[in-house]
Amino acid sequence: MMMMKESNNNKKAYMAVILIQAIYAVMFLLSKAAFDHGINTFIFVFYRQALATVFLAPFAFFFERKTAPPLSFLTVCKIFFLSLFGITGSLDVYGIALIYTSPTLASATTNCLPAITFFLALLLRIEILKVKTAAGVAKMVGVVACLCGAATLAFYKGPHFQLLGHHQIQPSSSSSSPSSPSSWVKGCFLMLLSNFLFGIWLVLQGFVVKGYPSKLRLTTLQCLCSSIQSFCIAYGVERSIEQWKLSWNVSLVAVLYCGIMVTGVTYYIQTWVIEKKGPVFLAMSTPLAFIITVVSSAILLHQIVTLGSILGGLLLVIGLYSVLWGKTREEMPKVTDLEVGSEHHPPPPPQ
Repeated sequence: MMMMKESNNNKKAYMAVILIQAIYAVMFLLSKAAFDHGINTFIFVFYRQALATVFLAPFAFFFERKTAPPLSFLTVCKIFFLSLFGITGSLDVYGIALIYTSPTLASATTNCLPAITFFLALLLRIEILKVKTAAGVAKMVGVVACLCGAATLAFYKGPHFQLLGHHQIQPSSSSSSPSSPSSWVKGCFLMLLSNFLFGIWLVLQGFVVKGYPSKLRLTTLQCLCSSIQSFCIAYGVERSIEQWKLSWNVSLVAVLYCGIMVTGVTYYIQTWVIEKKGPVFLAMSTPLAFIITVVSSAILLHQIVTLGSILGGLLLVIGLYSVLWGKTREEMPKVTDLEVGSEHHPPPPPQ
């Protein structure tokens, strides 16, 4: 009976991570389609975060009303600045980068997050790199592979591929590959900057959670702070009322999807997966979003897939698994060493 229950949990976990990565892949595609449709990227971020706040607030109030600790001024300041860099800054930079590049690149660069997070944790002395161990070498290889993958995505395109014989309907539109190589390179570096800012959020999030452990309310407060920040930025950039109006088109669909499905639904699914299978299991499913996005963008958006995008994505995936393997190896208890030691040095007899 226990084995059947464990088997069902495993199946649910695999289905959950596939669903999570599919949701993220659709996010990349819808965001790109909305930006191509003409919505201002800063306004889009504001609407997305405001909707996420409205969606999460009732859940945070009812589920953590009695357990949430009181908010101190210092905690509010930490949440505000964490939201500014890790959410508002990351999403705003990501929006600009997506205009210059493609959903394929956006999904590929998410694979370098573990390497970026490890590098930042190393700088802050949260992590220790032991270069003489297999785990340390694996982490170093992972970081180098991610750097090579990012350079390949930015500077090498190679032959073009079109899936299922699709041809570009509008070759000069933004749905094709960027016309200017400098714009593509700029977009690649902006996408990496977005992941770098999000990596800062991942690292510093741990410190904030220790002081304020109510995760759902913390997420809601960060969305609220991000909504205020993104509104100020968007209003400073675009003050035309016409640009703020949402019509019944792909832009509205993208805002609703990102606010509810990405921020709301995936939060609960990811929490469940981490609780059942651990964070490494969730992180190892990240390449699925890259594969889904490559196929979907080529078919639905008629995106031209380049050899450079595929090779760069593969290098980032190799870097992802290398860093994760090293991290997992370091966290494993050294049972083997203890057992070997006990064989050669038996315990003394009882006195």
